Amino acid sequence: MGSLKVTLCAGAALTAALCAPAAYAADGGGVSVTPASPAPGTDVTLRVPDCTEKTAVAVSAAFESDVRLSLAAGDGVLVGSSQVRSTVRAGAYAVQVKCGDDARRGTITVDERRRPDTRPSAPASPVAPVDAGGGGTARLAADSGEQARSEPPGTAHTVTGLVLAGIAAVAVAVALRSVRSRSRGTG
Repeated sequence: MGSLKVTLCAGAALTAALCAPAAYAADGGGVSVTPASPAPGTDVTLRVPDCTEKTAVAVSAAFESDVRLSLAAGDGVLVGSSQVRSTVRAGAYAVQVKCGDDARRGTITVDERRRPDTRPSAPASPVAPVDAGGGGTARLAADSGEQARSEPPGTAHTVTGLVLAGIAAVAVAVALRSVRSRSRGTG
């Protein structure tokens, strides 16, 4: 069932990517933004073809933050995603990308009348996860420089476990014997 969900989701994403309109720069060779007229709060995808670099950064006042672009495939197209600020007003905003020695430009037209889809497009994942683990023992692990042991319990652990199990069995037997003797009235 899991592979069927993945297949259906991949097909839906591909269909959405192929059918969604894209905005191209007026000079014909810049940045494409999908969807072309997003609402505030909408996720957008940027594409920059024929860039001489392997990475770039797109900047626009409409975006929540700068967009990191990287090669998505061997076709030389840089791709990145961002979100339109939820507080941005309707209108056209410039998108600028420095691609090597060239500066690429495009526009994004924000349309307040359109409302973004409220369903998440993908599970949320941290951008910069916090190194938080181990609680109070993290300091001890960091000081010793050792990783957790991967070997199974040794002979000492086995003997200790057997001794504790024997003590528990004796304690249960004594408790049962004292309950039986009290119920008979002999104790």
